[in-house]
Amino acid sequence: MDKNYHSLISNKIFMGGAADIEQMIKNEQVEVIVDLREESTGCAYPSPDVQWIQVPIGDNAQTPQEELFQAAIDHVVSAYKKGKKVGFHCGGGKGRTGAVAIGTLISLGLSGTIEEAEEKAKSIRPVIQIRQPQRDALEKLYSK
Repeated sequence: MDKNYHSLISNKIFMGGAADIEQMIKNEQVEVIVDLREESTGCAYPSPDVQWIQVPIGDNAQTPQEELFQAAIDHVVSAYKKGKKVGFHCGGGKGRTGAVAIGTLISLGLSGTIEEAEEKAKSIRPVIQIRQPQRDALEKLYSK
């Protein structure tokens, strides 16, 4: 079976699409899943050993996108800092996932700017393609 997810931080933080969650849990022993899908009704691969956190990021969300992205990034960074293996995903692992990857790299001090973080994230997961509303949210969070 092809591995369609990627390691943002080697053996610690994983990113992909909803279809990748079973493999992340089975292959990497991911302990925390941050689901970025507004449309989600539950974990893509429920497991009693995995904490599922939904941050409903979508075009119809009532909460401003930057607040939702900040919450998602905080969940990923917090799990990582607690020594847990964490995975995050949206539907296809491109837009919302890419934006959280960028924010995570900046929050962990591994990139200094949105552009630098985006370049690094795309070098790891080439399918990342963030849309303008996602970029706008990141700029509200990280542009000084």
